[in-house]
Amino acid sequence: MTDSWFIVQFKRNSHRVAARNLGQQGFKTFLPMQSCIRKNRDKLLTIIEPLFPGYMFVSIDLGKEPWHKINSTLGVSRLICQEGIPMKVPEEIVTALMSRCDSSGKLLPPASLTSGDSVKILSGSLANFIATVETFENKQRIWVLMEIMGQSTRVQVALDQIKLQN
Repeated sequence: MTDSWFIVQFKRNSHRVAARNLGQQGFKTFLPMQSCIRKNRDKLLTIIEPLFPGYMFVSIDLGKEPWHKINSTLGVSRLICQEGIPMKVPEEIVTALMSRCDSSGKLLPPASLTSGDSVKILSGSLANFIATVETFENKQRIWVLMEIMGQSTRVQVALDQIKLQN
């Protein structure tokens, strides 16, 4: 058998502890991260958090490695299983996610974003709004057009705040 990717659920706010301890046991982990803007009192803070809160990927060779010890790893809640067998994640999904991340695992904005594309705002006061890309100011900020109260409004957002709509 060869290494395959599986999902580990980690304890609340323990992704760093779980990744470190799994690594010390010889397991390869992948934890895609994203930038989010959160409001703290009257300040807006940019934080980096897991793309899938509470979950990370772990590479295991089920035929060789004692995968049962993952459940007793500090920071880990459990390895996601079905009928006692770890549930394999399709290789294409993990590969596609890895190709969208930098070397530290942070999700990069889509490279194919162009004017006229429909995007969803992911964070901030305009979270979950749909907008249309208008222009690019630089590599990190763009101008989008949004329908707000019946009017088309031009808003500047960071690239890591948006997701391409299908």
